[in-house]
Amino acid sequence: MVTYLVRRSLLMIPTLLGITLMVFMLLALAPGGIGASMQAAGGQGNSTGIAHQQAYLEDRYGLSEPVIVQYAKWLSSISPIKFGTRDLRMQSGERVSVPRPIPAPSLPQVFAPPAMPNVVFTPSTDQSQIAEFKALQRDAEGARRTYVGSVRLFRDALADVARAVGAPLVGRLDGKGGAKANEFGDVLTVLDAARAQAQAAKDAAAAKGASNVADAKNNSDASAATIRVEQLARVRVKLFDAAKSMDTKWALAEETRQRATIAFMAGPYPKSGFPVIPNLVSLDTSDFGVAFSKNRPVWDLIIEALPVTLLINLIAFPISYLIAVPTGVIASVRRGSWFDNLTGVLYLSLYSIPTVLAGVFAIGFLANNQYLGLFPVSGLHDTTADTMAFLPSTNVAGVWKCGWLLDLVWHIALPVLCLTYGSFAILSKQTRASMLDNLSADYVRTAKAKGVARNDVVVRHVFRNSLLPLITMFVGIFPAMLGGSVVVERIFSVPGMGSLVLDAISNNDRDLILADVLMIAAVNVFALLLADILYAVADPRVSYE
Repeated sequence: MVTYLVRRSLLMIPTLLGITLMVFMLLALAPGGIGASMQAAGGQGNSTGIAHQQAYLEDRYGLSEPVIVQYAKWLSSISPIKFGTRDLRMQSGERVSVPRPIPAPSLPQVFAPPAMPNVVFTPSTDQSQIAEFKALQRDAEGARRTYVGSVRLFRDALADVARAVGAPLVGRLDGKGGAKANEFGDVLTVLDAARAQAQAAKDAAAAKGASNVADAKNNSDASAATIRVEQLARVRVKLFDAAKSMDTKWALAEETRQRATIAFMAGPYPKSGFPVIPNLVSLDTSDFGVAFSKNRPVWDLIIEALPVTLLINLIAFPISYLIAVPTGVIASVRRGSWFDNLTGVLYLSLYSIPTVLAGVFAIGFLANNQYLGLFPVSGLHDTTADTMAFLPSTNVAGVWKCGWLLDLVWHIALPVLCLTYGSFAILSKQTRASMLDNLSADYVRTAKAKGVARNDVVVRHVFRNSLLPLITMFVGIFPAMLGGSVVVERIFSVPGMGSLVLDAISNNDRDLILADVLMIAAVNVFALLLADILYAVADPRVSYE
């Protein structure tokens, strides 16, 4: 059994890799790639915030690299095995990574590449070391953002040149009208040729005017040629200014990065993780990135949301089995009775009600003060929950207080109800069918002939052999409940994984989406492993040795 568990645990790794790779490819191959819709991920209308996100995504994924390389970089970030220089760990627990190199500007060959700055810097070693390092970090991040903004301006200038020249440059723009420098190596040659052609047209029109043969059409051609010459001259000047600005800002960003790197290597904070091979391989906690939509580390958000979802589902799941399985057993024993018919009709009726509709009805009738008003509308706790005792109690005046625990149960009652009712029909019908198959088996007739009590036949023989299909149902129902949590948590404003997933999708928060997918996939895979273990517990004939 131990060997099987180890083997299955190892097989979980490629399973999770396959799931995350598929989702990553969907995100990366979508229009705009992994860095698309950054404005929606926080920083709307804020060019500094957008540049910060662009720099972060380039460092984390390498947006210019192939998609599979981007996925490999994401895996290296979330892996506990780290390569290269170890991170530093601040007193608050936040991890600080070594400043990453800034690639030199990608320029057409007609522009001279910028010179690499060579910084000589001696960091402080006294009490001001941490403050100095933080200041250098801020300077490096600010210079990096400024440089990223200048890159965008240069690409815009290239696109303006392409649109002004027309064919053949305009055909090199991407689907969104953007320009990549490596596809414009001959931009100045084509631009100067277009300027020369426009100037020749202007000179020809001027010559016709000098010979007194100009007409209205010639005047229009001369005006158009003059406008085109001026337009091409403007975009040429704009292109050179953008290239010069990008070179200058890259040099400043690289210089500040080198200073911050020197200060980092001086060790203002303790090193994070445990070294395996010094300066090569180490073990450290996974880095799931930062959720720009919430401006918080992704792992912190998951730590807060995952227990909430698991709490609701781990309460709803036993309730589903404790209600549906016994009613299925009784319905099989009393086949054709009023109980069998009533539970069958009732459970199928409940199964036909969509979760969304059930949630709306629950809020509208059970929680609305205009009707019953028995339950709270949203959230996990009352606003005064922090001042409550854990268990119900009475104060000095004899007034009863529900306590923190009972307040939690009161708030999650409706979400749990919406998660459980739909599984009654499936579990009950499966239990009934499995029990009826075993009740007609030969071993049951033999047991009855030997005088075994009816209850022992039903419980110890028939029910136990009917558990295997129920365990199989567990594999499907538990992930379905996690999927249903997305809807239920949004309806009742429960701060769980479901709400987190919807927020990540609506805000195009890539790191948060990938981390949510990984966590939900891991829970589902462990549910499959638990089902295999339950098979062996329920049936001694099942062996994994």
